[in-house]
Amino acid sequence: MAAQNIAFRKTKDGIFQGVVIALSIVSTLPLFFILYFIFKEGISSISWEFLMNLPKPVGEEGGGIANALVGTSILILLASACSLPIGIIVGIFLSEYPRSKLTYWVSLSMEVLQGIPSIVIGIIAYLWIVRPMGGFSALSGGIALGIMMLPVVVRTTEETLKLIPKNLKEASLALGAPYYLTILRVILPAGFSGIITGILVSLARIAGETAPLLFTAFGSPFMSTNIFKPMSSLPAIIFNYAISPYDDWHALAWGASFVLVAFVLLLNISAKLIAQRWSVRF
Repeated sequence: MAAQNIAFRKTKDGIFQGVVIALSIVSTLPLFFILYFIFKEGISSISWEFLMNLPKPVGEEGGGIANALVGTSILILLASACSLPIGIIVGIFLSEYPRSKLTYWVSLSMEVLQGIPSIVIGIIAYLWIVRPMGGFSALSGGIALGIMMLPVVVRTTEETLKLIPKNLKEASLALGAPYYLTILRVILPAGFSGIITGILVSLARIAGETAPLLFTAFGSPFMSTNIFKPMSSLPAIIFNYAISPYDDWHALAWGASFVLVAFVLLLNISAKLIAQRWSVRF
């Protein structure tokens, strides 16, 4: 009887494992189908001219996405400059003072901010920045993307620093190091890998956002590096080309989609590798 029960339990365990594996495979199939389709449609448009040339006017063949690549890079730099210092400092505060009332409200604010749709953030940036400045600009787009980055940077910094043993900080303070030097030279370096992982994940999140940029940076067919003027980006150029009635613009949209997906995929893989190789261990 006992042997039959053991055999029956092993059978159920095997069936359950098979179902879990099958459902796990099914859940990953959409990703592979999307990557395959983007690769199939977009790889034919990738060339040196495509990456280095500016968009052509309607009716002319060829053109590229050089202005979108430069604009996306500038927007990411602006977003990082806006969000990283604030996000890391707030993450340090939340990890150092977990029982403070201010910590509760700041943590709640980050959770709410993370759940706000990107298009709403774009509208807010339009009302707060674009209208007072009198026009669209890369600066407003960078601020909007920085707001979206902020909760991810704060959360990853907080959770990473909470993993660091308290005796490491106590040992530094006992040796006579000031509190700020302990944070800067002991605590932050110990959690470097987790913080970098969070930064890469947040960059991957904002790299493909389109809605906020339609209300802020807007887009431009020209090469622009002036952060106070409209600026093109990969998501915006994909949107504009995809809704156009021209087949050659559709091909450019697929090529830009391939470049954007490859960039986001590279950021996510880098984050995973950093998290696995340099994870916090004590």
